[in-house]
Amino acid sequence: MDDKHSEGAVIRAYADGPLLVRGDFELRDEAGELIDPGRATIALCRCGRSASKPLCDGTHSLLKKRREP
Repeated sequence: MDDKHSEGAVIRAYADGPLLVRGDFELRDEAGELIDPGRATIALCRCGRSASKPLCDGTHSLLKKRREP
């Protein structure tokens, strides 16, 4: 990683998937309490159907397979 990104997080959106967060970040709930993600890289849910929100649990991939013929 280059110097301009070494201090903060890098967030990458995946088509029909989660937001992948890498680097230095804090994850907080709606009350402002810290959430320990348990790892340095996390995937944030965008489909709204994850059982472990705000973290992605892969549910989006199951939903996509059901829609495909």
